[in-house]
Amino acid sequence: MRERSLVGVVCGLLVLIGALLTGCQSPSGGVAKDGRLGESATGRTGTATVSPVPTRPSGYGAVFLAVGECSSFGTTSFTEVPCTGERAAARVAARHDGTVRDGPRCPSATDFVLHISEQRPALDEDGDGTVPQGYACMRNLQPPHPGDPGGGGGPRTIVGDCVYDSGDGKVHETACDGTGERQPQYEVVRAVAERSDCPGPTALYVRLGGKRPVGCARPL
Repeated sequence: MRERSLVGVVCGLLVLIGALLTGCQSPSGGVAKDGRLGESATGRTGTATVSPVPTRPSGYGAVFLAVGECSSFGTTSFTEVPCTGERAAARVAARHDGTVRDGPRCPSATDFVLHISEQRPALDEDGDGTVPQGYACMRNLQPPHPGDPGGGGGPRTIVGDCVYDSGDGKVHETACDGTGERQPQYEVVRAVAERSDCPGPTALYVRLGGKRPVGCARPL
């Protein structure tokens, strides 16, 4: 079975031009998230917009981890594998160049984010001599889905998620069903543009980002 890894060197022989092309990419871990107690903040309004990539039976294309392609799970690295293979664990829901901080937000049901470090090999996948920095928004092929409302994880806090007070002026997400390391204290019941739009009683305002950046949370 052919594989292409985020850590290491990937080689492919293109008969059309008779050139040996090599692509290298390296991921880092997922993205943490938090909100601020008693504080609302205006978030980025970008939305995930990626052109769909035609389905390829082999699972490989010109772009590493393009939309619809799959990865395996790993401890320090993730490998791109065919979605029909037994090692496939998660599918790319959205793919963007740049950084998460400056780029479009991942879809709300994203389970985790893979970061791709910029590399400048002599030759690469598309022949332009560079593999750009980027990130892939991943969705597990099988449950659990921490990015779902109340799931206790994912890169975004959304309506239906639960949080707890970490004691340092911030809140962190945890599973609403109590199966996480910390018990839930508040549930985000609505996302609004301003604090004044929250229903009563609202005990906590959680920073969500996006067009409706204020999360209205009630105590549990």
